[in-house]
Amino acid sequence: MFIAYSKHKKLFTSIIVIVVFCAWYFSRQPSNDRVWSLDQQVLTHAEFDADMVSVFNIRNFTYTSVSEYTPAYYDKTFNLNDLKSVDYIVEPFGSIGAAHTFLSFGFNTGDYLAISVEIRKEIGESFSPLKGLLKNYELMYVVADERDVINLRTNYRKDTVYLYPVRTSKENMRALFVDMLERTNKLRDKPEFYNTLTSTCTTNIASHVNKIVPGRIPLDPRLLFPKNSDALAYELGLINNSVTLEELRVRNKINEKAKQYADSPDFSKLIRK
Repeated sequence: MFIAYSKHKKLFTSIIVIVVFCAWYFSRQPSNDRVWSLDQQVLTHAEFDADMVSVFNIRNFTYTSVSEYTPAYYDKTFNLNDLKSVDYIVEPFGSIGAAHTFLSFGFNTGDYLAISVEIRKEIGESFSPLKGLLKNYELMYVVADERDVINLRTNYRKDTVYLYPVRTSKENMRALFVDMLERTNKLRDKPEFYNTLTSTCTTNIASHVNKIVPGRIPLDPRLLFPKNSDALAYELGLINNSVTLEELRVRNKINEKAKQYADSPDFSKLIRK
């Protein structure tokens, strides 16, 4: 009798816990109105006019340490016909295959614009994969100057960074660039939550690519553990696969160049030499 009562009590308690959790989880709504970390307070947006796109609030911080920086933003208009390249950038860190990935778009004018899908941190927040499953972070597309997002990673976080030119057509580059900026605009008007499994830096890049070329990037564990996502890109022919992957990584590691040319106005050109 006591055993049966105990089992029913445990079952009832478990049901209550599940109901309370579900009520909490599904009641949480994303917002752009929080006390954001200084480096993620300002949202980028873009305005399109035929072949021209004006991008507002491009981040271009100057760093003295990971947590100390001078904020700066600029606006710039790009001609989509000048788009000439897209690079896939991989920043491995931590363990169990963790990495951050982002894209950078190059133009015939010598300009480069990076788009990095990140959590939008509130003051005092840091990333946790578990919290990323529980609607703790909004999703943000950081649109930035390469001297900001690359220097931060190579010269201040001291992480290894690889930069891989992507093999694709100019039509696909343009479609990808426009689609990512349109998503940036959408998040400014209608925020979304980051999710460690379904909406990360790498899974969002794959979603943009597959929207343009359906099925181009298949489901693969390396999308969730993107330290080796360059190996997936290599196997799919999205990056140079005419040499071994090990040789390609040596060639495309940019840490020394980023350190050497950190203060150069030709930073983007020189790290690609």
